[in-house]
Amino acid sequence: MWTCPKCERVFKSVNQSHYCGEVTLDDIFAKSPDHLLLAFDAILQQVMMWEPCTVGAARKSVVFANKTAWLIVKPMAKQLDVKFYTDSPIDHARVKRIAEYRGKFAHHLRIAHEDEVNSEVLELLKEGYDFAMRS
Repeated sequence: MWTCPKCERVFKSVNQSHYCGEVTLDDIFAKSPDHLLLAFDAILQQVMMWEPCTVGAARKSVVFANKTAWLIVKPMAKQLDVKFYTDSPIDHARVKRIAEYRGKFAHHLRIAHEDEVNSEVLELLKEGYDFAMRS
């Protein structure tokens, strides 16, 4: 693991290519409605209990990492796009889109309110966390 000395994000590889800017979580959610910030906080509180886990602000999203980036949360107009990776597609009603990416599968959830961050969603996210830990 390598921490960029400029933006303090954590990466799998030393000097890994990334956008290194002066972006904060507040910047990312500055124009978002309050319900999206509350939904993000609900995700943050739960997944930060899984160790190791770091969080960093990218250009327009929040990236969670353990051994590698495993969860990317991007605020949209009315919902959060919550993306996690696994080694195979997960057929689940909460998964809105799946895309194959470099031999792994990116699963997209849509979350608009904090009460949607329930045990069902957390089980899906834990699959992504565990997959990244095995990588």
